[in-house]
Amino acid sequence: MNLGVHRIPEKVFLALAAGGGGTTAVELLRRAQYSKRLLLLRGVRNAGGPETARAYDLLARIQEDAPEAVEAVLRYPTVGEWTRRTLVVLSGKEDGTACPGELAALAAGAAIKAGFRCEIEVPARSGAIVLPGLGRALVPGRASALVRSGPGGAEVVAGDARTRLPRDVHRDAPGWEAIRRLTVEHRGADGVFLLDEHDPDRMPGADWLPHRLGRSELEHWRSTLDDAWRILTRHHPSVAEDVAAFISVLTPLVSPVYRQASATPRHAFGSIGLSSPPDARFLAVTLAHEVQHTKLTGLLDVVHLTEPDDGATYYAPWRDDPRPVAGLLQGAYAHLGIAGFWRTQRHHETGAAALEADGEFARWRAATDLVIRTLAGTGRLTPEGEVFVGEMGRTVRAWLDEPVRDEALRRSRDTAGRHVVAWRRRYGAHPSLPGTA
Repeated sequence: MNLGVHRIPEKVFLALAAGGGGTTAVELLRRAQYSKRLLLLRGVRNAGGPETARAYDLLARIQEDAPEAVEAVLRYPTVGEWTRRTLVVLSGKEDGTACPGELAALAAGAAIKAGFRCEIEVPARSGAIVLPGLGRALVPGRASALVRSGPGGAEVVAGDARTRLPRDVHRDAPGWEAIRRLTVEHRGADGVFLLDEHDPDRMPGADWLPHRLGRSELEHWRSTLDDAWRILTRHHPSVAEDVAAFISVLTPLVSPVYRQASATPRHAFGSIGLSSPPDARFLAVTLAHEVQHTKLTGLLDVVHLTEPDDGATYYAPWRDDPRPVAGLLQGAYAHLGIAGFWRTQRHHETGAAALEADGEFARWRAATDLVIRTLAGTGRLTPEGEVFVGEMGRTVRAWLDEPVRDEALRRSRDTAGRHVVAWRRRYGAHPSLPGTA
C-alpha cells in the first residue's frame, strides 16, 4: 500500500485551531492515524521472529477477503499503544517487556470479525488471551491458547478447556469477558462506545479501576452517557459530531479523593479514560474536554506545533504543577473546548446551575486567554504553532466581552486568585503568573 504524505489544508488547519474541525478534519486525521498504525505494524513484523511473521501473513490473507475487519482491528486504540511500546522496547529506547508474537491477537481478532476459517496460537497475558476490541478469554495457568475461527463462529482452546465465543462477542459467556458496548442515540445522532476494562495497553500510566463494572455500575454509566448525549446533541451538536467521530473507547478509572479523573492517552488514538461520572452534565463537559485532546494529539502526528522541550515550565490555571510548552498547549486547547461548552450551556440552565455555568464560562475563557498569551511569548512555537495559537486566541478573545453576571464573575475571579496564591506558595514568582511584571 502506498501511504503517501499526509497534509492538513490551511482551511482545515484554521478550523481545528479555532476549536472545531468538521467532517474533513475527521477524515484527514483518521486517515493519518491509520497510516501510522500500518507503519508501526510493519515495524513490529520486521522486528519479530517467525511467529510474528506468520501472524502478519495471516492478517494479510484476511485483508484480501475482509479488509473492513482488518481495518476495524488495526484502528482499535490499544493497537497504537501496543505497536509503539513493542517497537521502543525492542529497540532499547524504553525498559519493559515486549512480545511481538502478540501480533497473533490482532490476526485472531480480525479472523473472528470476518468469520475467516483459520487457527492461530495467541500468547496469554496474566491468565487470559486479550483480543483487542473484542474481549478476553480466561486461560488460567496457560502461556498461550489456540483460537479457531470460521463462518460458524470461534472458540478458544487451552488444553482440555474450550471457550465458545458468543455470536455477539460484546456479550459475556462462560470463560469469555467481553468488551461491552454502550450505544446512544438522540435526534438522529448516534454514538457507539466500547467499555474497555481488559486490554493492558488501554491507558498507560493511569490508575485503572481494579474490577469490572458490576451491573448497577454499568447501568449508571449507560444512563449517564445517554443523558449526556442528549445534552450534547441538543445544545452542542458540533461537539457531539466530534465525539462520535473521534472517541470510540472508554476506560473506567479510579476516582481520586474528592475529585474526578479523565485523561487521553497519547498513543491510543480514539480512547479516553474517566472515573465514574457523577452526573450527565459533568460527563458532557468531560467529553467536550477530552475530544479536544484527541483532535490535537492526532494533528500533532501530522504537524509540529512546538519546538523540542528546553526544560522551561509555565503556570497553568488548571494544574497544580508547572507545565512545559507542549503540555501547556494541550491544556489550552482542551480548555478552549471547556469554555466553549459553558458559553453555550449557561443559556440552557436555570437558578443556581445557571449561575454556576456562567462562572465556569468566565473562569475558563480568562484562563485560556492567559495561557494562549503565555504560549505566544515563549518563543517555543513553530511557525505553524504560532498560527495555530493565534487562531485559538482569536476565538477566545471574541468571548471576553460577552456579558456574565456580576456574582458569577466575582466567584470565578476569587477561585482563579486562590489558585494563583497556592501556586506561588509552592513554586514562587514566575513571569507567566497573572499580575507578575
